[in-house]
Amino acid sequence: MGHLLMVESWVGAMSSLLPRAIREAGHRFTFLTRDLHHYLRVPSGACAHPLLAADNVVTAETNDVPALLRRVERLHEVFGFDGVISSCDYYLATAARLASHLGLPGVGPEAVERAYRKDLTRQALREAGLPGPAFAVTSGWPETAARAGEIGYPLVIKPVDLCAGMYVRRVDDREQLREAYLALEGFPVNARRQRRLPVVLLEEVLTGPEISVESITFEGETSIIGITDKSLAGEPWFVESGHMFPAALDPGTARSAREAALSALAAVGLDHGVAHTELKLTPDGPRVVEINPRPAGNQITELVRRVTGVDIPMAYAQLALGERPRPAPADTGVRSAAIAFLLSRRPGTLSAIHGTGRLAEAGDVVEWQVKAPGFPTSEPTSNNGYLGHVMVADTAGLGARSRAERLVAALTVEYA
Repeated sequence: MGHLLMVESWVGAMSSLLPRAIREAGHRFTFLTRDLHHYLRVPSGACAHPLLAADNVVTAETNDVPALLRRVERLHEVFGFDGVISSCDYYLATAARLASHLGLPGVGPEAVERAYRKDLTRQALREAGLPGPAFAVTSGWPETAARAGEIGYPLVIKPVDLCAGMYVRRVDDREQLREAYLALEGFPVNARRQRRLPVVLLEEVLTGPEISVESITFEGETSIIGITDKSLAGEPWFVESGHMFPAALDPGTARSAREAALSALAAVGLDHGVAHTELKLTPDGPRVVEINPRPAGNQITELVRRVTGVDIPMAYAQLALGERPRPAPADTGVRSAAIAFLLSRRPGTLSAIHGTGRLAEAGDVVEWQVKAPGFPTSEPTSNNGYLGHVMVADTAGLGARSRAERLVAALTVEYA
């Protein structure tokens, strides 16, 4: 039985899926956080939250890496960790540094940071000679405006160190760019009280369907588990409104996407771990949007598991312990699985969501959830504003996506 140190976590699906996978793999974990109340505030139903089922729950300042290294050294003497793990983007590099410091398995911290930070990813892909959009990393409004003019509108403005699509938007002119830049400048500290890098990433707009390649890498050997498609809610934002696994792609396109993902992982140096690599299928071929050195969010790993039987969170835990995962697909009887999200359309307060009765009666709905009355709503500008979701399994073919979208479209949101 291995003992993992889990450094922080997302509060969404992975905060349940990863602890479950660790336990089912026969291992245990200690949970380390700077703010336990961040997790206690999240409703978790009648049972205790899986994160709190850890063998030990320890509080420490996880944003102070030098001090954390010393604290974890002492914890390691007492508990004897066999690996370090995190599901939260803001602590992936921290977990890698801790593992390296303790001499435990894992990928190099520099590779994790190159994958997580969007500006470093772009630079690494360009240095490797991989095709991609024109881009610029800028600091300050004068430089941002000047470089935007060089790239040409329309373009996409992104923070380099946020996730869930926060503050990522398309801009069509200098006025929109100024608006987006000021909004990002007004968000200097992320949700975990970490000060953000004061730079922005400008990119040429990539057109075409968006997909993601899910992969597992053990000591430089990568297994592609499959490809997920993505539905986007519409510009100027890039909110993900749903996913289906597997993506309905012709063999040639699927092969090109896999090759592009493998090349991107090699370029940033991710030779051990799980990755969720997002790409656009442009008219000129697949182009990398971003690389995530962790299991996919938005319950994509559950879609994969229902179709293939492969448990990516479990593989993630095994890799952190230095174990070789065995991601052998099985015939689950499910040909496609999809999730569709219910989006808020305006700021306000949720009064009710109508139409959920038919979800409970539908035989192909494997999971559904909606927010409770009183939930504060917002405009759909990132993946953080979901009001609910519906997950569907199709045993006949690739119809799960359209079915899930129809079920969500039939729900009605009432605002207070």
